[in-house]
Amino acid sequence: MLGIGAYRPRRLVSNDEVCEVLDSNDEWIFERSGIRNRRWISGDESARSMAAAAAERAIRNSGVPKEKIGALILATNSWKTKIPHGGPIVALDIGLNGIPAYDVAAGCGGFGYGLGIAADTVRAGSAEYVLVVGVETMSVVMEPTDRNTAFIFGDGAGAVVVGPSELNGISPTVWGSDGENAEAIGQNYDIPEYMDRAQEFQHKDPATDPVGRMVVTMQGPRVFRWAAITLPKALTTVLETSGVGIEDIEVFVPHQANARINELMKKNLGLADEIPMANDIENTGNTSAASIPLAMEEMLATGKATGGQTALLLGFGAGLSYAGAVVTLPPAPTETSLR
Repeated sequence: MLGIGAYRPRRLVSNDEVCEVLDSNDEWIFERSGIRNRRWISGDESARSMAAAAAERAIRNSGVPKEKIGALILATNSWKTKIPHGGPIVALDIGLNGIPAYDVAAGCGGFGYGLGIAADTVRAGSAEYVLVVGVETMSVVMEPTDRNTAFIFGDGAGAVVVGPSELNGISPTVWGSDGENAEAIGQNYDIPEYMDRAQEFQHKDPATDPVGRMVVTMQGPRVFRWAAITLPKALTTVLETSGVGIEDIEVFVPHQANARINELMKKNLGLADEIPMANDIENTGNTSAASIPLAMEEMLATGKATGGQTALLLGFGAGLSYAGAVVTLPPAPTETSLR
């Protein structure tokens, strides 16, 4: 990873603000998730604008001439259209119209999937440099009164430039999925069902017979049980596959889904207390496919981590799916999203 960039929405939303419509409170939310604030888009901000901003910053921070970027991978679950997909639009917006650009929809593990594909693309010689962007507007696709999801999610975008190096800086990806538990994180209607519902309700009074929104749903206990069984095995396999010992890990960057789960993973791995671990969730929330690049950018920008350090990454979530790797962190960004 040669450069990193990010974009965080201007609007900071506290637990107290969330609880104006959600039956909960700041203490309950923080104790169970580690979240105090999250950022939601407002004004003219969108997934499209955030992805482009993060991508531009990553390119500038990498020092790679823009015209050398040979492909773009967009990891997202909340792009507003299925057709067209978002990758070509982001490529157009950053002045790279014409390059191969496509989306990866792999839940919260999407950035890990994209990073692995990018590294393999460079190794294969299909492109010299690949831009990987994770972007989400989860505030748009969640129900504000749902105690299972409303306090968890935030919006944002993070990006990295992947390119050749004399020393390997991205291990083979360890990834997997579990379709048997796919419905543990899903949506309340599938798309044809929602279209039929909208047509059925078009002649009814929306005040008394609302169509309702298509929103993300989550069975928290079921996801937790899956994570408790799957993730320790995944982390062990990442280390075995990379050939890196636990004593060589200098930074831990897990998906920012739950601070308590992350603390437990760090402890179970046997990582020393002084090893820094990403905690971007406290003021950014769970940004799904944007989670890991945002967390890396925050650690590098604040000095909690340093470019060149060896980091363990693991993303996991909807699918249910996961993706992990051992990486060399990119240089600290000169242009940062923190403000």
